[in-house]
Amino acid sequence: MSTKTNLFRSICSLFLLLLAAQVSYAQSTKNKVLIKPEMGIKKNLSDDQLLDLVQKQTFRYFWDFAHPVSGMARERSNRSFDYGQEVVTTGGTGFGVMAIIVASERKFITREQAAERTKKIVDFLWKADMYHGAFPHWLNGETGKTIRFSLKDDGADIVETSLLFQGLLTARQYYTADNAVERDIRNKILWMWEGIEWDWFTQNQNVLYWHWSPNNGWAMNHQIKGWNECLITYVLAASGPKHTISKRVYDDGFANSNTFFNGRKFNDITLPLGFNYGGPLFFSQYSFLGLDPRGLKDNYADYWEQNKNHVLINRAYCIENPKKYKGYSADSWGLTASDSWGGYAAHSPTEDLGVISPTAALSSFPYTPEYSMQALKHYYYKMGDKLWSEYGFIDGFSEEKDWYAKSHLAIDQGPIIVMIENYRSGLLWKLFMSSPDVKSGLKKLGFNSPAL
Repeated sequence: MSTKTNLFRSICSLFLLLLAAQVSYAQSTKNKVLIKPEMGIKKNLSDDQLLDLVQKQTFRYFWDFAHPVSGMARERSNRSFDYGQEVVTTGGTGFGVMAIIVASERKFITREQAAERTKKIVDFLWKADMYHGAFPHWLNGETGKTIRFSLKDDGADIVETSLLFQGLLTARQYYTADNAVERDIRNKILWMWEGIEWDWFTQNQNVLYWHWSPNNGWAMNHQIKGWNECLITYVLAASGPKHTISKRVYDDGFANSNTFFNGRKFNDITLPLGFNYGGPLFFSQYSFLGLDPRGLKDNYADYWEQNKNHVLINRAYCIENPKKYKGYSADSWGLTASDSWGGYAAHSPTEDLGVISPTAALSSFPYTPEYSMQALKHYYYKMGDKLWSEYGFIDGFSEEKDWYAKSHLAIDQGPIIVMIENYRSGLLWKLFMSSPDVKSGLKKLGFNSPAL
């Protein structure tokens, strides 16, 4: 065989290898869209343009920064507690699934890309660790194995599971097309949803328990009671199609606590439920990304009034600023759980460390649109050089301490996108509340709502 023939064959083989590599690369990247961050502060944007920008840039956290294997939301953007680079969060992923729907509707990505990413997440969850149908707080985003959240929290977390399924049930109502990808999304979500043993987490009592571990059983012994972020857990437990709870579990469990009713006035604003001054603002946000508070009432409260007054009390406290912290004002307000100069903290008027968390005001847009826009313009136009980043606004800041977080958290970035959208269009509220199971659960617990 001639040297020329060997050379020709070698060239052909090399060409075929390069072609195969090119095809493989194209297939691996066809659904990957890098959304270019807008790093300079733009001037003279309309309100709608500013909201678009904030939603799009914040969405990068759940799109470009998502775990490459699972597609799930990473716990945070900075490494913490030496758990490595693989930590993904179940509740934060529920927020991320809703953010993907927003991005699809706002045309940041195509519907096909949104469906493919959602399918990737659902396929991963289908094979991941679960316990009596419930997921742990953290998973390894590459393997699907549980990563321990705390010493004995190495099993099921039904609050995180409920935040995840708030997003997944919303997705099931959104991805209704008659094609293989969207059918698979709907089917797998349904099968996982039917498998959650909500009733098992009562231990045959009239209250839900937050955690269970195959290694530690019920050792954490944490009953879910009193007004907090967990209303969605009881609503979904009552909505479960195969392992549901009764109304008595809600009445005797969640609502039967000395931290449930309030009724006192703070800054001359009545607070129907919860801790004095209302606690951190995520109480009015996490359960209500999908659960529509507009006209939502039961025997205990009007939940629109509860949430709006909670936000107004929080803002009024920041304006009053009894501790005289630098930077608090009608333009810069909002206390909720976030990173702080001393570590993670559940900031509120009764745990005030001088830290403002941008997610607090921005995720309150449905309740206080004028005041939230006032804060947004201040954060972006006046403080953007310190607060604005590749994934939207940083997690927290303290002008008093001259401290500005270098971090972002899934559970803080997600509500910004979702609640701004609920303010603008009610999209996620409409989808979640259209679920027949959710309607059934709300009726069972005695709720009234225009959506019912």
